[in-house]
Amino acid sequence: MDVFSDMENFGSSILNSLGFGNGINYSQLATDIAEASFGFQRQTVETRRETLEAQISAASQLRSSISGLASALGDRIRNGELAPQASIGNAAVARATVPAGLSPRGSFSLEVTELARSQTLVTGAYASGTALVGAGTLNIRFGTVDGASFNPDAARDPLAITVTADDTLATLAAKITRESRGAVSAYVAQGTNGAQLVLKGAEGAANGFVLEPVGAGGAAAPGDLSYLAWAPATDAGELRGTAGDATLVLDTVEITSPTNRVTGLPGGFTLELTATNVGAPTTVSFTNDSSAITSVMNDFVAALNDVAAQLNTVAAPLGGELGNDSGARELRRELSALSRLVVNPNAAPGEPRTLGDLGVAINRDGTFRLDPVPLNRALEASPEVVAGLFTTGATGVFAAFDRFAREATLLGDPGSLGGSVQRYERQLEQTDERLARIAEQQEALRERLSRELIASGRRVSAAQSTLEFVRANFAPRDEN
Repeated sequence: MDVFSDMENFGSSILNSLGFGNGINYSQLATDIAEASFGFQRQTVETRRETLEAQISAASQLRSSISGLASALGDRIRNGELAPQASIGNAAVARATVPAGLSPRGSFSLEVTELARSQTLVTGAYASGTALVGAGTLNIRFGTVDGASFNPDAARDPLAITVTADDTLATLAAKITRESRGAVSAYVAQGTNGAQLVLKGAEGAANGFVLEPVGAGGAAAPGDLSYLAWAPATDAGELRGTAGDATLVLDTVEITSPTNRVTGLPGGFTLELTATNVGAPTTVSFTNDSSAITSVMNDFVAALNDVAAQLNTVAAPLGGELGNDSGARELRRELSALSRLVVNPNAAPGEPRTLGDLGVAINRDGTFRLDPVPLNRALEASPEVVAGLFTTGATGVFAAFDRFAREATLLGDPGSLGGSVQRYERQLEQTDERLARIAEQQEALRERLSRELIASGRRVSAAQSTLEFVRANFAPRDEN
């Protein structure tokens, strides 16, 4: 074999060993090498990212469960389910209600001497409800009607209603009701004398009113707005009911109210007055619903067990997302001491002071149970005190557990479950930044390899072309 054959074979071996000339994709080769170079590093970081996401999810769900339990307990108290039950000896006189979160105690004597009343006016007659009333302005002033006198309320602006020439008795009634926004309601009554406008004010002595129309015609007759004028000094039978306050005597103390709904009573209870009982006082009393309190405590303990089971799962030493989490460990420690949580810091001797005094007990495995013995003892010995612990005040079961839940999930505390969430979220951000840097480094390597491989391919292709040229022009010829 001559020298030209040796060069040809040598060049072919180089090309074959590098893969050039065989349709190789230089860009894909560069991509594959770059991916292989950073694959292990990227996979390690992505695995760490998945772990952090699972830890954030587990800690967040646990935080949500604890906060949700506190919120649900507050809702049970606020909806009035645990409020003392009110009873009135003479049920015809009034109805008593207790706003959620309040706990009135004891019994009260009640005598209703006057019900709140609203002023009622019935105007002169018209031919029908579609009769025109005349254009102008109907002014309504509010104040106190006392016999033939009227004392205007300087703090209230008069109501000025614009009446057009097209307004009928019916449309005027609608305007009065709409524009007074509840201060006066009006409607048309078709009686034996014809159509009459009926106006009723709000309850209470200060809600009397006078009508001061300014009509265009000046004649006080149907069809002119001045026909609707009314004042107590000129009353000719239009006044059918005088506005007045409600008056009651509670435990011998006289109380007045502008409406028949009386608030601000001892312990926060409310009375809806429905009749008078002059000279025959009745009794308003309140009793605590022990069965409702027991029911809430049973539900509370069941919910605590749900939280404990969730914690045991996610914080299991083997396989738990929070198996080595400091916040989860702290929560477990705090839950194990929950029966000692103080709900009544000002408890007198013998009164319930902690959740344990209300029956919350902890089993050896960390689960909870409701012990009826201390709960029933507290309900029997101090029913009013126990009832007072189921309100939305600064102390009590809800206030104490709400503080417990907030502290256990506080984001700013590195030792709490909230602190764990923040820590994992910061680590997740760092992991994402690391993945972004890996991607940048991998892309830089791919671009560099792509340039170098393509350049090498061009050089080898040039060498191959040279070999082919040499072979074609300098190879020995067959002399035959």
